Amino acid sequence: MKDKEKKNVQNSKEIKENTKEKSLKVKKTKKDKGDKKPNKFIEFIKKNWLINGTKTIILVLIIVAIFLAINYGVQQWDPTPIDLTQEKLYTLTDESKEKVKDIGQDVNIYFIGYSEDDPNLDLVKQYGKVNEKIKAESINIDDRPDLAQKYGIESGQQGIIVESGDRYKVLTASDLVTYDMTTGQTQSIAEKKFTSAILSVTTDKVPKVYFLEGYSDFSLGANMYYLRTYLSNEVNEIETLNILSTGKVPDDCDTLVITTPNKDFDDVATNAITDYINSGRNILWLNAATTQSIDLPNVNKILALYGVKPFEVGAIRETNASNMLANSPDLIIPQMQYSPVTQNLYTTTGVVFANATEINIDEDNLENLNVAETIILQASEDSYFRSDFTNGSPAAAEGEAKGPFVVGAELDKTIQEADEENGTSAIESKLIIYGDNYFASDAILFQNTQMPAIALAYNRDLVIDSISYLVDRPEDISASKSTSTVTYTATEQQDTIVRIIIFVVPILIIIIGIIVWQVRRRRK
Repeated sequence: MKDKEKKNVQNSKEIKENTKEKSLKVKKTKKDKGDKKPNKFIEFIKKNWLINGTKTIILVLIIVAIFLAINYGVQQWDPTPIDLTQEKLYTLTDESKEKVKDIGQDVNIYFIGYSEDDPNLDLVKQYGKVNEKIKAESINIDDRPDLAQKYGIESGQQGIIVESGDRYKVLTASDLVTYDMTTGQTQSIAEKKFTSAILSVTTDKVPKVYFLEGYSDFSLGANMYYLRTYLSNEVNEIETLNILSTGKVPDDCDTLVITTPNKDFDDVATNAITDYINSGRNILWLNAATTQSIDLPNVNKILALYGVKPFEVGAIRETNASNMLANSPDLIIPQMQYSPVTQNLYTTTGVVFANATEINIDEDNLENLNVAETIILQASEDSYFRSDFTNGSPAAAEGEAKGPFVVGAELDKTIQEADEENGTSAIESKLIIYGDNYFASDAILFQNTQMPAIALAYNRDLVIDSISYLVDRPEDISASKSTSTVTYTATEQQDTIVRIIIFVVPILIIIIGIIVWQVRRRRK
């Protein structure tokens, strides 16, 4: 028993010694480990502020990456810009979409000297969404000297080129806007001009306009250089006609222009023009006031076919200041009547005639001549007809005829009625006649200091629209939008977006950061 107890005591001692030894080993191990230097990098990255800061930076980088991805996607998508203008200045009308959707040839539109964010460039790019054949881009003139040289655009200048194959039109900033002097409102005609230009350069047939030479001192070469340029820019072929050498009006003549004959037509010209009329083709006649009587029997014979009487010696004068320019009684602003010719100019009053003459129409004989009359322009009832040019008084003299006077008219002559039984179609000849030629001269169309630019633009448009109507050009559209009620421009819209990016987005990030911080703080 005692041996057993001794043995238990011995075992108990051994256990205690072993336990003590293990305890010492553990302590030694801990001491040894404690003797090692701590890892500063590990300790640094374990700091809470660094962890939280890193998370914030990563969050910001993610947001920036998402924003850049969205921005890149938008650029690649190239969506139609949001039009915030009240008149939808930068949105294509259904009329334009319908006219260009079936064009089958490539059309390139170059904005030379314009920025990429020009609102009219955005407008033109919408044509490409309707028809992929139509492409528009902004061109740096220094990068494309070939285009600049081809179209005569110098460094520092701007120009919009619409081209398809060998045909092209050049548009300027002034071509895209008109101004109503009566209302003081600006009208944007950008869409009208772009659509017309696209259709002009893609048309199957180019109209041919001949100017009669040899019977007037007022000629295409000497007095109407700018008119020729404008008409060519509308994609017309312009030719002069010496009827004595040809013996007839060419078969490809779509419109014949006659300007103030001061020499009578010979028999060759008279017969040729008569045959031209009877074939159902059209004439634009510009006739200035005459200061002396000239015997022109053959000229009057041609006019009589449409019911127009011989021109009288004299010129129209105005007494109403609102119907004249710069208080000059000889510079009249005729009252425009609505007609197919003036439908795009009807709301304006900017056409200026100088020393205009009256167009006397034989109203009683029009029915016998199978002629229908449409008045285009009239001098006001406050005007008078001055035949004595030695009288310098601005007031009407006793016996001088009082207005209104017709100074622009369309006369449609039916040559042959349609006959369904015999299968014959109607033949009709149109005459548009104005009691002035000066309004289409270089002196007017070249914008000088005497005439305001707006008047000149309308003068140009009147003669161009008249010829477009006579050659049956179909491209004109009615799109005209007031710029006086603009709510925002495209530039302002872009500024708004930039401000949102610069100010609103960072503020939102800060707010989100504060909320996250508060949540984490409460959890602790």
